[in-house]
Amino acid sequence: MNAALFPEVIVNGETVPHTAIAAETQNHSGPKGKPGVAWRKAANAVAVRTLLLQEARRRGLSPDPAEVGPGRFETEEEALIRGLLETAVDAEAPTEEAIHAEWARDPERFRAPPLWEVSHILVACDPRDESLTAEAKLRAEDIARQVQADPKGFGRLAADHSDCGSKASGGALGQIGPGDTVPEFEAALHGLAAGQVTASPVLSRHGWHIIRMDAVGEGAVLPYAAVRGKIAEAMEKAAWAQAARDFVSQLVSTAEIIGTEIGADG
Repeated sequence: MNAALFPEVIVNGETVPHTAIAAETQNHSGPKGKPGVAWRKAANAVAVRTLLLQEARRRGLSPDPAEVGPGRFETEEEALIRGLLETAVDAEAPTEEAIHAEWARDPERFRAPPLWEVSHILVACDPRDESLTAEAKLRAEDIARQVQADPKGFGRLAADHSDCGSKASGGALGQIGPGDTVPEFEAALHGLAAGQVTASPVLSRHGWHIIRMDAVGEGAVLPYAAVRGKIAEAMEKAAWAQAARDFVSQLVSTAEIIGTEIGADG
């Protein structure tokens, strides 16, 4: 993408380097063949970042980088922006009435985690090896067809063909819940009813799975007292995010920005 084709971005008299926008484009997408869309999104993002940094410096804030992971710290710019938002953005905590109203709107949303009884047949492979993965898929699809032709023979097919230790129990994994398996496997469980087998093999980091849902234990609806804290936290985060957006909009409305239009993604 030729940066020279795009206008310079100037925020309150400060020119934003094209290199900064070019680096930011990797975080944005656009229609194939239209690189200008990603560029405009990146220009908007960098312009907002520049505006926030200008405001932080105008207020005389000093960066205090926080640790964001083992041995990993914020950059000074990230610390300045965080410090500014912590200083400038204030959102009211939701009232007890509002929290209860959010729960009462649809208590069915708040359930205990489900429990699944699951069996599977694993055709092991390393997904990083495309050739072996394709070969394993053919084998898994053949087993899946045999399962469809003889659903009652699932346990025998697992014992004969599965590469998982559960083959000794006909592929049965017992009861599992959210987080007990790899994400790809769990995602498939959410779409299965009791007695149903996946329509096609499911690929995970371990290989191809033919999955049968033996039973589903739907989690019970939780009482208000059990979920009040999570609801309040979610509402506080949403209120803070809206207040932060309002703060940025206020800065934009009083700024002189040339070369991009914040809020227009193209």
